[in-house]
Amino acid sequence: MHIYIVYCHPSKKSFTYSVLQSFLAGLGETDHTYELADLYEMNFQTDMDLEQYSRETSFDPALPVPPDVFEEQKKINRADALVFIYPVWWSDCPAKLKGWFDRVWTFGYAYTYDQGSHATSKIKIQKVLVICPAGHPEEYLEEIGIAPSIRRIMLNDRLLGVGIKEARMEILGGMVAQDPGIRQRNLERAFMLGKNF
Repeated sequence: MHIYIVYCHPSKKSFTYSVLQSFLAGLGETDHTYELADLYEMNFQTDMDLEQYSRETSFDPALPVPPDVFEEQKKINRADALVFIYPVWWSDCPAKLKGWFDRVWTFGYAYTYDQGSHATSKIKIQKVLVICPAGHPEEYLEEIGIAPSIRRIMLNDRLLGVGIKEARMEILGGMVAQDPGIRQRNLERAFMLGKNF
C-alpha cells in the first residue's frame, strides 16, 4: 500500500513531530511505501486567492487549478491511503491544514454536483487515519464535546464527505500534564498505529 502522509506543525522540536517519527518507525516495519508532505517546510500557500476563489465558484471543473494544488492532487492520486498528523489547536486542526483542504479539495476533484445536489468525487482513497496530539486528555475532550466535534468535522465532512470509504481519528491526549509516562504511552501508540496500518 502507498500512503500519502500530510504533516502539519511548525516545529521539529514539538511532540507532534515526535509522533510523526514514531509513526514512521512503526510504518518502517511494514511493506508499505509512503510520501511525506510537511506543510510548513513546503511553505504551502493556504490562503485561497481571488483567482482560485473565482474558479471554485464558477462551478466549471474544466478550469485549471493552481500548479501547487495540482501537485497535491497528483500525490493523492498516487496513494492508496492518507494519514494526517497534526495537533489539536482551539478544537480543530492548524490553520495551515484547514487551508490545505480549502485549496486542494477543489470543485471537479473532491466534489461535483450531478443532477442537482448529489455530489460525486474523483478521490479514490479507501482508508484514512488522522492522528491528533492534544493537550487535554482524550476523556476530557470527549466529556466536554470537543472530541465528537472534531471527529464530525474532520471525518464526516472533510473525508467521508468526499467519497473516502473509511476514516478514523486517534487522539493522543494528556500532553499538557508534561508527564513522561503519558508521553511514552502516546509515542508507543503512534508506533503501533504505523506498524498495524
